[in-house]
Amino acid sequence: MRLAFAGSPEFAARILHSLIESEHSLCVIYTQPDRARGRGRRVEYNPVKKLALEHSLIVEQPATLKTADAAETLMGYKPDVLIVAAYGLILPGAILEAPRLGCLNVHASLLPRWRGAAPIERSVMAGDTRTGVSIMQMDEGLDTGPVFATAETPINLSGSITELENKLADLGYELLLKVLTDLDHPDDPPTAVAQNDTGVSYAPKLTAVDRRLDWHQSADELTRRIWALSARMPVRIEVGGLRAQIIEATSGDGETDAEPGTLTQANKSSINVQCATGTLQITKLRIEGGKGTVLTPAEALNGYRSSFEPGTQVQ
Repeated sequence: MRLAFAGSPEFAARILHSLIESEHSLCVIYTQPDRARGRGRRVEYNPVKKLALEHSLIVEQPATLKTADAAETLMGYKPDVLIVAAYGLILPGAILEAPRLGCLNVHASLLPRWRGAAPIERSVMAGDTRTGVSIMQMDEGLDTGPVFATAETPINLSGSITELENKLADLGYELLLKVLTDLDHPDDPPTAVAQNDTGVSYAPKLTAVDRRLDWHQSADELTRRIWALSARMPVRIEVGGLRAQIIEATSGDGETDAEPGTLTQANKSSINVQCATGTLQITKLRIEGGKGTVLTPAEALNGYRSSFEPGTQVQ
C-alpha cells in the first residue's frame, strides 16, 4: 500500500523504521516543526525527522493541518492510508478524509482507557498493572474512533520506561501490519469496533507540575512517578541548596517519626526520604547545573555531602 506517516517522538520513529523495512511504500512523512532545545537553544531534529532524512523520505512539517492548503498537499501524495503515531497535531475532517482508506492511529493504551497525549506515563503513574496498544480508525474526536485490534502487555517496573515504550511500539507495528493487510482486501474489509462508553480516562500532556513530588503520597506512588518520567523529563527536587533530578528510586517499607519530605538517611547505596507511607530510596540522581552526569548515592555524597544531611527537608 502507499502510506503517509505522521509522528514525532522515538515511539513513532520505531514504528516508522519497521514500516520502512516492510513491503509498503512511504510517500511522505509528517512531523512536528523543528524546535530549539537544550541550554544553547539549538535546533534539533526529532527522531522521526532524523530517520526520514536518513532514508531520503519526503518530510512535511506544517505548524497546523487546519488549512485548505494542508489537505490539498496531503491529497497530492495520493496515500491509501495515513498512519499516525504520537504526532502531536489535531487532524481535522479534511485531512481524515484525504487518504483513500482514511487514517489509522497506533495508540499506546487499551482504549478507551488513557485517551490523549501521554498514555504510557499516565498508566504507570496510576498504578495500572497492564497496558497495551490499539489500532484505531481516526475520527474528529480525541482518540474516540472505532478500534480494529488491541494487544496487551504487563507493566514491569523492574525494567525501564524506555523498554516498555519499545515493547508497545513493536506490538503496535505487528497489529498495524495485520490491519493494513486486511484493509487491502476490499471484498472482505475488517470491522472496527466502537469504543465502550464506560472505562474512559484521559492522559493529558505532561507538564512541569508532573515533575514535582508530593511527599504526602506513598513511596509506591512516588516510585511509579519517577519511573514513568525518568527517560523524558525526570522529577525534580531541591535539597540542601541543590537542585537535582531523580533518575532511579525504589520504595522501602521502613517507617520513621519524621515528617514527609524529611531526608532520613544517606549512605553509599541510597538516599532515603520519608513519605506518607514508606520511604523513597533514591539510587540514581543528576545534579542540575553540574556536568549532567548521573550519580550514584556514593558519588553524590562524595561531591555534595553537606546537602544530604539527615533531617534536611527535601522540596
